[in-house]
Amino acid sequence: MNFSNENVFITVQDHSVSGEHFDLLLDTDLQLLKTHPQPSMEHLPKYYESDDYISHTDGQRSLFEKVYHFIKRKAIRDKVSLITKLQPHKGSLLDIGAGTGDFLQEAKSQHWNCTGIEPSDKAKKIAIQKGVSFSESLEALENHSFDVITMWHVLEHVPDLEKQIQELKRLLKPTGTILIAVPNYKSFDAQHYGKFWAAYDVPRHLWHFSKTAIEKLFAKENLKLIKVLPMVFDSFYVSLLSEKYKNGKMNFLNGFLIGLQSNWKAKRNFEYSSHIYVLKND
Repeated sequence: MNFSNENVFITVQDHSVSGEHFDLLLDTDLQLLKTHPQPSMEHLPKYYESDDYISHTDGQRSLFEKVYHFIKRKAIRDKVSLITKLQPHKGSLLDIGAGTGDFLQEAKSQHWNCTGIEPSDKAKKIAIQKGVSFSESLEALENHSFDVITMWHVLEHVPDLEKQIQELKRLLKPTGTILIAVPNYKSFDAQHYGKFWAAYDVPRHLWHFSKTAIEKLFAKENLKLIKVLPMVFDSFYVSLLSEKYKNGKMNFLNGFLIGLQSNWKAKRNFEYSSHIYVLKND
């Protein structure tokens, strides 16, 4: 990967925890953005220490959180339906960044053999209470042992991107499927909100992807991108948060209208707020 401090795409503030500013550097060949500077492994956890980090809690304190969890329940059912369509015989499923375990809980109820990876002890504790099983590390898992591997809005958090993709390749069965969901910085809502776009979420998001970036990065490990699917709800969720960052409050009407406009424009150029990438061994 080729990043230069002279090639700053945009400078973004951490609106959730620290208030610090970070540059996003562009690799022009990969069309990949890198958060700079990236916090060390020692200091990175402190940027997750917020009650507002919604994926590590089942909290429903506000209307926004209630709406989030309502949509999340539908999205989870859709995700399980998708992986079952891609792998009808079901089998072994690994979810990396399992959070509070709702996706694996639903998959387990539909007879998938489920394993999770989750670095947050707080989130993992909640998931275990739901019957979710965890491995302590990817390294402890056997080669070619999973029919499906999922990372739902997780790849952008991984410090060593190339090593992570190598591990996905190692763990995947020859006929298996990888599903990666990440935000798309080329979407209309990203362009509209600019430095206030909530899905930049620095420095928790260390990387910021385009379709080109995903295809080229995974091709290095002979993993072929076979399908790109939209995540249409993400534009509304991200736009609402972006309104808060830009204007100091959530304007539900504006957020809804920008989310709607983003999805409408994406019907023509297929640059949705977030995508699901489906990959298989080449």
